[in-house]
Amino acid sequence: MTPPIALSCGEPAGIGPEIAARAWAELRGDLPFVYIGDARHLPAGTAHARIDDPSEAAVVARHALPVMQHDFPSPRRPGRIDPANAQAVIDVITRGVGLVQSGAARALCTAPINKQALKEGAGFAYPGHTEFLAALAGVETVVMMLACEALRVVPATIHIPLREVPAALDAQDLRETIRMTHSALQRDFGIENPRIAVAGLNPHAGEGGTMGDEEINLVTPVLDALRAEGMTILGPLPADTMFHQQARARYDAAVAMYHDQALIPIKTLDFARGVNVTLGLPFVRTSPDHGTALDIAGRGDADARSLIEALKIARRMASARQGNRAEPGR
Repeated sequence: MTPPIALSCGEPAGIGPEIAARAWAELRGDLPFVYIGDARHLPAGTAHARIDDPSEAAVVARHALPVMQHDFPSPRRPGRIDPANAQAVIDVITRGVGLVQSGAARALCTAPINKQALKEGAGFAYPGHTEFLAALAGVETVVMMLACEALRVVPATIHIPLREVPAALDAQDLRETIRMTHSALQRDFGIENPRIAVAGLNPHAGEGGTMGDEEINLVTPVLDALRAEGMTILGPLPADTMFHQQARARYDAAVAMYHDQALIPIKTLDFARGVNVTLGLPFVRTSPDHGTALDIAGRGDADARSLIEALKIARRMASARQGNRAEPGR
């Protein structure tokens, strides 16, 4: 029997427990996943069943949300973070990684965490969720991809001020980002000959050097070297003309130079269904492309569509890695 996807609970004071319950209500046995967390944090009335082994999830998911119980010291208070729960949040992530590393789960999907809460409550020493996963997996370099039905995009730099982006761009890092994107498109998305579009840093991709020379001195030499390796690379392209429908038909993924250059188009195209995918891990990891949403937690109207898409993409990626025919869902 195919192993399920493991879903770590994330910050219990946020919307994680609510969207997990909603995702199960929509997917049920069609896409079995196991929720790792405290069943007491789930919304009242959620049909759930505790299981001891992920292999039980496929049968249980037809009538209840499968839960691998992880006791938390404090109850859930929507919108109110309790530092006492911080270590349990970290331990759940570690437990989820263990399941995928052992093969008991086919992929890991992570509900959002609150990094400040983990630092204050448990001395969390990592900049974010992704860096912690990389450390658990024993890898140094990972890449963030944002994906939806209409677009896959990878930012070459992420959470830094815009004024620092030019200095942060590095030929070796850019080359590695594009290579990891290319490899992931082949291994995780089943695209034999990926086409990758790369944005320029400056308006009009520098316009021949009149608006900046990063394209001439840094980006173009990297792209030429990768083309010489046999990759199909477009660019550097003006970012303002590479995300409309006809342009997107020319490539399988885009690499952008900085955070907003990548995230504005995907959030405009499909705000509710964007998914965060981590490339470079030895296992599949996806996450909804939103935060803990403490301000709406407990109101009963949290949107689970991004989590549902994250579970579907995780299934597709896991299937591609296993060399199977692609399963439904992106």
